[in-house]
Amino acid sequence: MSTPPHSPDRQQSPEAAAEPGSTAGSTSRSRQIIHELTYPHGIHPALVPGVGVEDRKVRFDTDKAVFTITALLIVAFIAWGVLGTDNLSAVSSTALSWVTANTGWFFILLSTAAVFFMLFIGFTRTGRIKLGRDDEEPEYSFFSWLAMLFAAGMGIGLMFYGAFEPMSYFEGGIPGFNHVAEAGSDSMVVYALVQSAFHWALNPWAIYAVVGVSVAYGAYRRGRAPLISRVFTALLGHKRVDGPLGKLIDVFAIFATLFGTAASLGVGAMQIGSGISIVGGIGELGNNALIVIIAVLSVGFIISAVSGVSRGIRYLSNINLTLAFVLALFVFFVGPTVFLLTLIPSTFSTYLQEFLFMTGQSAAWGPDSAKFSNTWTVYYWAWWLSWSPFVGMFIAKISRGRSIRQFVTVVLVVPASVCVLWFIVFGGSAMYFAKQGADLSVADGSESMLFGLFDQLPLTGVTSVLAMVVIGIFFVTSADSASVVMGTMTQRGRPDPSKWIVIFWGVCLAGIAVVMLLVGGDDALAGMQNLVIVSALPFAVILALMMLALYRDLRNDPATLRSRFALSAVEKAVATGLSEHGDNFALQVEHAEGHRAAGDSFDSHAPAITEWYRQTDENGDETDFRYKSRWVSSAVDDIVDGTPEGEAPWDQTKPKNTSTH
Repeated sequence: MSTPPHSPDRQQSPEAAAEPGSTAGSTSRSRQIIHELTYPHGIHPALVPGVGVEDRKVRFDTDKAVFTITALLIVAFIAWGVLGTDNLSAVSSTALSWVTANTGWFFILLSTAAVFFMLFIGFTRTGRIKLGRDDEEPEYSFFSWLAMLFAAGMGIGLMFYGAFEPMSYFEGGIPGFNHVAEAGSDSMVVYALVQSAFHWALNPWAIYAVVGVSVAYGAYRRGRAPLISRVFTALLGHKRVDGPLGKLIDVFAIFATLFGTAASLGVGAMQIGSGISIVGGIGELGNNALIVIIAVLSVGFIISAVSGVSRGIRYLSNINLTLAFVLALFVFFVGPTVFLLTLIPSTFSTYLQEFLFMTGQSAAWGPDSAKFSNTWTVYYWAWWLSWSPFVGMFIAKISRGRSIRQFVTVVLVVPASVCVLWFIVFGGSAMYFAKQGADLSVADGSESMLFGLFDQLPLTGVTSVLAMVVIGIFFVTSADSASVVMGTMTQRGRPDPSKWIVIFWGVCLAGIAVVMLLVGGDDALAGMQNLVIVSALPFAVILALMMLALYRDLRNDPATLRSRFALSAVEKAVATGLSEHGDNFALQVEHAEGHRAAGDSFDSHAPAITEWYRQTDENGDETDFRYKSRWVSSAVDDIVDGTPEGEAPWDQTKPKNTSTH
């Protein structure tokens, strides 16, 4: 491999080096100083601009251990559900009772910790760190990014629970708010929306954001494969992350994604079945009919995966979001518009005011609060944890080049606000019509509440069919996207996994959705809740440790190290200037030793600080690291010639963003 023209490895002629006062001699001496510093990998750890995953030689082949273990367990679970439904139902109920009784507090604390952790890293010094190299521009425009985050906030869950959840609170009351609002009262309308917002706004998006920022930071700034296990490199080290422990983390991430997404597919099938029953004027559909619906939609997903029409699916998703938006606007303008407008400030302000109060409503307040918390809050926190690998990796993929502060601000605010507005429109309308005497009740079935709302508005047939179309497309696109993410996790972070593996995980999704319906029996929703909560517990532990791993990474980030040096240097320089020169002194950079040095207590050779950007592949083998020599060369030249003001040493040498995502 040829040496770059300005590489420190290119030797100058002895004559040039020997000429006193010559530029060449000065350059040679500067290069000699750099070599004498002997930083482990040729550059000071505080000057590394970041490393993208495409800069490393990462093998994107199938991880046979992860795939085999997960596939065997899932297939065995599906067989158990089909052949021994009653037994699995009994086991899941027992497991659910143990999990909610003994670990419900952990789910509540974890979701709250995620909110405060994201606010902490976003609005302290770490917020300036980029999810990419220092000079890297965002991959998508701000409005495109907002649009995709909006898309991530939409799905089957909002269609299913948008009217049903607030109506459940409106009719049955909320233990934590019974002292200020009675069931069916005007005040309960607001509190029902506030409680729904609590379950769908900041907490879930903070959980997603923890996974998203961790994966994005590791992949686009540390050069790691975009895998959940690679986030733990700072805690476990390269060998353990690549070993059995790291594979186990990826297995649990796939498990969580499978059960969380399957629950969404199950509620989607239930709602489509209810729509067919109402619009078609036929009796209530049983589980067999719902299984047929899942099978038909799964065939649609498999066809889309095999055909490779990813662009068509993307267009279909955009069309679907437009249709969902049209439905919301229709209900807003044709329904009780003024009433809904009055709910917007009341809901948002009361939600922020009562956030900590709702967080504390757990089993400690008695059996009623315990039952409510286990049925609603713990179930939701478990569901969001199950969805977090899927949604988090999607958010990571679209957020490259953003600062952590911008990431936290937008990801926590935009989709959360969309979710709250959705509940105000659909839940607020349902409660308004119920107060006016309409025949709307949760007793008629959770899946039929949306269609009951449409029955109070004009064009009932059109809106009901449109809602079923939206839910069906959400089913196909959700299964497609989740299967791709699971394929990525199975193939060591490969962005475009093999079709066969995507199809396999899609079939598994459908199989688990069927098992959830069978386990639930007459109460299919309860069966899904049982399995989601139990399956999410291992990943809850992983998420808690993920926050610790990310914090450790951020503490040793080059930008953080530069801030430490800046603070130390300025403090020492000002103290020295005042003691030696009084008011009349200026700062300048010069070589210093001992306590006067900015980094006198910092070990810039420590493996924990330098190993992450060394020239190795994912197995720890030495390899060609594309941009490292250019960083070193540019840093040396700038010491000799001076760096232009406001320009980092690597600005002129590093290529522009080469991401293929």
